[in-house]
Amino acid sequence: MEQYIESYIGVLKKWNVFSGRARRKEYWTFALMNFIVFTILGALGQISSIFSIVSLIFSLVLLLPGIAVSIRRIHDTNRSGWTLLLAFIPLIGAIILLVFFIQEGTSGDNGYGPNPKG
Repeated sequence: MEQYIESYIGVLKKWNVFSGRARRKEYWTFALMNFIVFTILGALGQISSIFSIVSLIFSLVLLLPGIAVSIRRIHDTNRSGWTLLLAFIPLIGAIILLVFFIQEGTSGDNGYGPNPKG
């Protein structure tokens, strides 16, 4: 569990790094931890509206780190970060991005940096 928390904090520390590459583990750990936190805040929001406000603030704080890790993950598959704009195409864009996020990264160096696996 500690390694997942360290990975999550690592993404938050790189909140303004849009270059380089991110491993699948880094991206999906960030996504899973956010899902858990938002699920808990959503449930607590049913009890008290203060948790809805906390959820809104939390989502605004995580906006830039989420975009940054998504772009780095796209870079790991040797695609431009602009590919993330596919998210604006209803349904199909999200499916395409999901496929890109699931794919294994390019082995070795690519145009966006060295392999993050080492």
